[in-house]
Formats: sequence, structure tokens, C-alpha cells
Amino acid sequence: MQFKPFALPAALAGALAFAVPTVQAAEQCGPDAMSEHPPQINFRVDNDLFGGADQDQGYTNGAQITLVSPNLVDYTDDPCLPRLARWVNRHLERLAPGEFEQQNMIFSFAQQIYTPKDFTRRDVIEDDRPYAGVLVGSFGYNARRGDRLQTTQLTLGVVGPWALGKEVQDAVHDALGDEKFQGWDNQLHNEPVVMLTHERMRRWPADATDNLSGWGWDAISHYGGAVGNLATHLNAGGEVRFGWKLPDDFGSTPLRPAGENTAPTRGGKPSGWSFHVFATTDAAWVIRDITLDGNTFRNSHSVDKRNVVGQAGYGLAVMYNRWKFALARYHSTREFDLQDQSPIYGSFTISRSL
Repeated sequence: MQFKPFALPAALAGALAFAVPTVQAAEQCGPDAMSEHPPQINFRVDNDLFGGADQDQGYTNGAQITLVSPNLVDYTDDPCLPRLARWVNRHLERLAPGEFEQQNMIFSFAQQIYTPKDFTRRDVIEDDRPYAGVLVGSFGYNARRGDRLQTTQLTLGVVGPWALGKEVQDAVHDALGDEKFQGWDNQLHNEPVVMLTHERMRRWPADATDNLSGWGWDAISHYGGAVGNLATHLNAGGEVRFGWKLPDDFGSTPLRPAGENTAPTRGGKPSGWSFHVFATTDAAWVIRDITLDGNTFRNSHSVDKRNVVGQAGYGLAVMYNRWKFALARYHSTREFDLQDQSPIYGSFTISRSL
């Protein structure tokens, strides 16, 4: 089966139709939902070249677009959600949280590309990670009660040639005038993937709304896990932020499920200019990672992954009215035996409230 060239834009169009309410529905949304808590769109790019020289390896590139709903009265009848989203929620009630003070939904579409270090070799490099492309769509629920947030996301997609990893990387390298990776014929086979993620977060100080008007700091802890053939793990960590007019959310780390200002807020977003720096850590017990363990049902290239992986990151977020820009850099421990060096990569996010 051949992956049709129109599949990528068609899938993105489907995600937009799923996430964005019709004009009539938007008019029926309450003024609080559409003014203090408007829908939002985020676009994120990850690339290991941001990590420095000789980093074009491992998790080499990723891109994600995320659509965020306004605060919702509920997940099945709120007019701020399009009809298709409300229909899906009625059939997935077990994933939706119970009664909370505030709640919203997120919808995302993402691609990730993984390669070994030596781009010149055409054979399987036994002691380095497999070539892999991952193409997924996700939707999830955020539910907030005071200083606590829980988030649940369901991810569906594909790994292998259908994910278009080779095509996207070749196009980027052509545009930059870089040499292409020669071993994509050895990438993981096509396989549908699924992953269910759940995390819980808590923010200190509990009443930090004063941060919206001046200098402030906060700390956010998280713990949770994921299960599925895409990845299965348990994780825990935290984030510390300091700056001018801190947003009333649950973190600024773009890689966290609620870290792109996707969580509901109690006091709206700060007006004018605001900025803050942040530092984050995460430790994971990795049971399965398809990009390291290889295909689930077919023989493929794989490596001996390390079951405990740590990550630390730091960055800067700048906001102006409806816009937000966040730049972050991440350092990870080695993910598998014989890995030549610890991964370093960067992330850049642009967000806008609609």
C-alpha cells in the first residue's frame, strides 16, 4: 500500500474540522470562554541542530500543531466544541474527567523523525538506533481544580514509510543544502500505533494569581505515564519558573502534555508584554519505545534501550497580548547501550490566541 501524497494535508484538515467550532457554534459560546479564555493554536518545531555541532542524530526533528478549545461547560454538549468532537466524547466518556472547576480540550497533529549518527552508511548500523518516522494525531482533556490539573490524551498514528520521515527530512536537507541520510531503506516497517497518556500536575504557590500583575515565581510538579505500542512508561518531574506576569497555567515546557499554555486559566492571560525563564526535569522508567525496540509484530532493527532515562531543560518564554514565543533546550541521558553521546536538542514554539 502506498501512502498518498495528499494524506498529510487531508489529515491536518480533518484535525482542524474536528477541533474548530463552526461560526454558529462559536457565536453560542459564552463571553467568558471566548474573551478571557479564547481558543488557541500552537506550532512547535524541535530540532537537534539547536543542540550544537554534530547533533544531527537521534530525535533529529519534530513538528506539531496544537489546537486548544476555550474553557468548556462539559465535553458533550458545549457549543464551543464542533459537533464531531461532541460525538466522539459521547463514545469515549471513560476518558473524560468528572466534574471540575475548569476544563478544556486539545487536538494536535505531529511528526517525529529519528536517525542514527552516521548519515553516509546504507546498511543497518547495528549499534545505533533505527531510522524511524512517526506521524500521529492526538486529542485530550485537561481538567483543573484550583492548583491541580489532570490531563489525558489519546494518540493514534503510524510508524514507518507511511509517516513520510524520509521525504520530509530530504526536503529540509535540500532546502538547507545539507547531505541526505543514506540509510532510510532500513527504517522501521509500517505499523499503526496507539498510546494513552495520563498525567497529574500541581502548582505552588496554590494562590499565585498575583503573579499576573508583576514579578513572581512558581513550581509545578508532575507524575504519570503512558501505555501503548508507541510507548509505555512511567514518569515524574517538575518545573520552576520566574518572570514578569507569569501565566496562570501549568508549565512552559513545550514537550509536556499541558506545557504549551493549553491548560485552563482562572484569571485569563496577562496583557501587554510578559516574559519568564523556566527550568524543568523529568525521569522516566521506559518499558517500551517503538523507535528503539523496533516493530511490535515484525522483525526489524532495534537496540538495547536503557530503562531509566532522565531529562533536563531550560528556556525562555515571551508573550505579547495574544502571542507567545518559547525557546527551550533539552539535555537527556543516553537512551540505549552503546549510544555515542547524550542527546541535546532544542524546541521553538509560536502560539496565538484566536
